[in-house]
Amino acid sequence: MPYTADNLVFRSRRGLESGVVNRVTAGDAGWKDLSAEIRTIQSGARWKGETGLSEAVIVLLGGRCSVTSNRGTWNEIGRRRNVFDGMPWALYLPKATTFEVAALDDHLELAYGSAPTGGAERAPRLVTPRDVRVEVRGGHNNTRQINSIIPPGFDCDRLVCVEVYTPSGNWSSYPPHKHDVHREENGTLIEADLEELYCYKMSRPEGWALQRIYTEDRSTDASVVAKDGDIVLVPEGYHPVCTGYGYDCYYLNFLAGSAQSLACTDDPEHAWVKETWTATDPRVPMVTLEMEKPVAP
Repeated sequence: MPYTADNLVFRSRRGLESGVVNRVTAGDAGWKDLSAEIRTIQSGARWKGETGLSEAVIVLLGGRCSVTSNRGTWNEIGRRRNVFDGMPWALYLPKATTFEVAALDDHLELAYGSAPTGGAERAPRLVTPRDVRVEVRGGHNNTRQINSIIPPGFDCDRLVCVEVYTPSGNWSSYPPHKHDVHREENGTLIEADLEELYCYKMSRPEGWALQRIYTEDRSTDASVVAKDGDIVLVPEGYHPVCTGYGYDCYYLNFLAGSAQSLACTDDPEHAWVKETWTATDPRVPMVTLEMEKPVAP
């Protein structure tokens, strides 16, 4: 289907359905695989789900919970109050998993991403802040922080999940890059064909970021305003981001496609900017392992 500024962004619908902040299914997106939702759960309440024929990852955006399942139990996971308050906790769940999430405080917010898998059944895995690789990428006002939650090489079939922090006024996902064609050269993967979702959080609720999604032939060329709780689709093309001055931007990326990879191609018109990165923004990293909080007695 043709992609426009109207159908590339799914607006936060907090309060329209109990607990659901936003949700995008593969059918909603008009593609094959990737689905995601963001939801809140009040203290003492529970959310039940099942992965079915998909593999999934639960990322705690804020708050603490316990998870019980037919694959195991994980007690008192999560520490940060919100995404700007610390490093992530996450739980990878394989296909054919039934689970129940129990909120342990009043500000539990989580993201759930999933994609169908036909591969071998994997083991569940708790991802703690110490498991997350932190990368500072770019330079100057193109500096950002990437936290790899489900990186390439993780013992799963198809999912990739990273979170990205972009300080006020900075650019991210830049120079523009794409991953919409599966290309290999001499057995080496050069670019994967990936569906991608950007799940946005802003440091202040009135904040916003701009994201452009465009293809080389401009058959898709749209610019969207992304606000707190919005989910933006990246079905094809290049997709840079810039956050407004005064507002730190966070987005959680879920990806799935032809390979469990982040192999991409830079827009050749703008790849030269990498040569100008001689220093990094001192505001990055924005969250660190030192921010991890002990469990209250």
